[in-house]
Amino acid sequence: MKTTEQIAAELQGYDPQSLRAEAVLEFLSKLVEPVQEVDHVGVFDALGRVLAQDVISPISVPAHDNSAMDGFAFDSAQLRPDRPLTLQIIGTALAGKAWQGSVAHGQCVKIMTGAIMPKGLDTVVPQELAQVSGTQITLAPGLLQPGDNRRKLGEDLLVGRSALQKGELLAPAALGLLASLGIASVPVLRRLRVAYFSTGDEILSLGEAPREGAVFDSNRYTVFGLLTRLGVQVIDLGVVRDEPVLLEAAFRSAAAQADAIITSGGVSVGEADYTKAMMKQLGDVAFWKIAMRPGRPMAVGRIPAGDQRSTILFGLPGNPVAVMVTFLAFVRPALLQMMGCSPKATPLLKARSLDALRKKPGRTEYQRGIVRSTPEGTLQVATTGNQGSGVLSSMVQANGLIVLHHAQGNVAVGDEVDVMMFDGVM
Repeated sequence: MKTTEQIAAELQGYDPQSLRAEAVLEFLSKLVEPVQEVDHVGVFDALGRVLAQDVISPISVPAHDNSAMDGFAFDSAQLRPDRPLTLQIIGTALAGKAWQGSVAHGQCVKIMTGAIMPKGLDTVVPQELAQVSGTQITLAPGLLQPGDNRRKLGEDLLVGRSALQKGELLAPAALGLLASLGIASVPVLRRLRVAYFSTGDEILSLGEAPREGAVFDSNRYTVFGLLTRLGVQVIDLGVVRDEPVLLEAAFRSAAAQADAIITSGGVSVGEADYTKAMMKQLGDVAFWKIAMRPGRPMAVGRIPAGDQRSTILFGLPGNPVAVMVTFLAFVRPALLQMMGCSPKATPLLKARSLDALRKKPGRTEYQRGIVRSTPEGTLQVATTGNQGSGVLSSMVQANGLIVLHHAQGNVAVGDEVDVMMFDGVM
């Protein structure tokens, strides 16, 4: 296992006093490792879990050629481009069982959606496009092509092929896919355990009486929401005061229970508390000034947890918006990697800026934005206004972050920018 110094030595241009955002992600990708333990869970319990191995399809889906809609099945060899086709209806094929008759030239079978295609028939005319007269139908010329409205055997999945891949985070559609294959349980990696606490003598928990100079702790609740949305097992250790004995006990308790620890507060230069000192004392921790806004200070490393095991530490800044931005930009991808999930990065979308944005090259900025679609189907984004790192209400108003990259300069109205959407993330 490499130390933080050894990992840093592998990064080109590593500077802990002005670390680029992309270097943070590279560092964390080398620091963390996926959990290995495997659980077997039923499909109803698999939502949000990460597959431990590939799922191989035990059947073909669909298992037979079948009709994609209600209509009339017939042999397309009878179609002619220059004249209508009249066919005699000789029976009805229902979903759930095969139609047992045989179909001759000039005949067709009324068929329901999902019904097996009768032998020798390859095309379905939707019932609303057929002219029905008693037991006959007439099709206009040029209406259909051979194979129209037929689902072919195995066109979704073929038996023996990979249906879902190891590392996939199981979403609702994946649950339906598993059920469609008759699979009742799947192997998944165990849930990641993440402990978190806030630090500071000025922090009040809900229910405490207000006092001068103190603020209510919001970070615990936003971090709880972010972790819960991610699907990890959350261990809330509350608020820890700036006292060495209490901080040491909190870190040791968190390390004993969790795969990762998240703290907020106590990592800025010149802060009058013991958090940084305790991190240094207990573990192999690097302290960074990241070239970003908001969220410049951050600590990361490992704390020994016994039995040759260590727990990953993420020390986040104390300002509420900075906590959420550093979590979304850095901590969430690292936790997804620890969960065994692939891919890990939140995709960036392109949107046209409705505002002129001032930006100096040399740092990455994450501005809160409101993204909307235009009638033409493109995206546009406006800022929420005040971008101060303590303006928590702006994160409520926003539905994404405008990501202004390290080398990027000022943005004019109408320029294209990258946006990181919140939907499904927070």
